[in-house]
Amino acid sequence: MAYTAPRTTTRPSSQRHPLVATAMVLPLAALLVVVFGGWDAVVTQASSVGVMLGR
Repeated sequence: MAYTAPRTTTRPSSQRHPLVATAMVLPLAALLVVVFGGWDAVVTQASSVGVMLGR
């Protein structure tokens, strides 16, 4: 029978604080908005969601 390496058990990774996650995502999001000129699309989508939620 062939030797197979034993599987290692992985511990659940700790969760990041929401502010840390936000700080990691915002620069990339800002870059994508600038590169693709998507600010108008973001505003349009946000306003559509606001209307759907009744705000």
